[in-house]
Amino acid sequence: MKGILARVITCSALAAAMLGFVSTGWAADVKSETLDAIKKRDQLICGVDTGIPGFAFQDSAGKWQGLDIAYCRAIAAAVLGDPEKVKYVGTTAKVRFSVLQSGEIDVLIRDSTHTLSRNTDLGLATGAINFFTGQAFMVKKSLNVAHVKELDGATICLITGTTLELNIADYGRANNIKINTLLFDKPEEAFAAAEAGRCDGYTDDGGSVAAARSTMKTPGDWVILPELISREFLGSYCRQGDERWSILVKWVHYAMLEAETLGITQANIDEIKASATNPEVRGFLGLENDYGKFLGVDNDWAYRIIKAVGNYGENYDKYFGPLELPRGWNKLYKDGGLQYPLSWR
Repeated sequence: MKGILARVITCSALAAAMLGFVSTGWAADVKSETLDAIKKRDQLICGVDTGIPGFAFQDSAGKWQGLDIAYCRAIAAAVLGDPEKVKYVGTTAKVRFSVLQSGEIDVLIRDSTHTLSRNTDLGLATGAINFFTGQAFMVKKSLNVAHVKELDGATICLITGTTLELNIADYGRANNIKINTLLFDKPEEAFAAAEAGRCDGYTDDGGSVAAARSTMKTPGDWVILPELISREFLGSYCRQGDERWSILVKWVHYAMLEAETLGITQANIDEIKASATNPEVRGFLGLENDYGKFLGVDNDWAYRIIKAVGNYGENYDKYFGPLELPRGWNKLYKDGGLQYPLSWR
């Protein structure tokens, strides 16, 4: 019995030692080709939309704004210490993935749905889901349509190179109706076509449909139908083969969620940091533990993110509040939503 116990203890000690060795090596020798390239050039190259309210658009001064832009700025703040060190590359839905695959951009943050084929056939690494939504439809009130099933024979404007067209075809086949489509490369082209009456409405993910309505001359003349015909869970993409980089991109999102969970905002973060006693808060702000080194950055990385752009809820309210889009699924888990930060331990 003593011999068996001794062997169990020896095996347990050996396993612990091996785990300790792996953990130490993993943290101490963080390597990422993409991360190294960004640090060397002192700039993040971020692929974004060509322009759509809520996600990525240029304001009257030509400055990029939007939820996706906030993530680009947050990554730059974490890696380079400065949220302004970002080069934005506007990409259409049709070419966005090839632009990423070719190495022209470091990360794609462009209201893109996470799908099986993109993760496998296209060889792309998915980050965290930063926007939970589904495919929605906006139509003219004068059409007197209350549900998607009533769009039989209608023509809908949409963007080419997305999952949207296939979703419509599947929905039509399942419900024995025919919804015609008119395709465009850029959102603003589709918006203009809808406004001009070339189609009866517009379809996209729920956030983009709310954005489309906001650009109409008279938004009140348009109604968003209640049904979502698909799951469009949006998030960032990186190239496969550089896991360390995709991990960092993922945890930037979780940092923004963690801050909201802890009640830390862009406005109060310095005050909280100066008096923090809660171990979770202290670890998050880099006052304890060495979470940063696991990601290839310093321990102030999360502090810099929130100081630069604020937490997730602040950004949602800032960019989608004006579009009158309820937070819905994008509420924190504790408020009945699907957004939740993973544990930091």
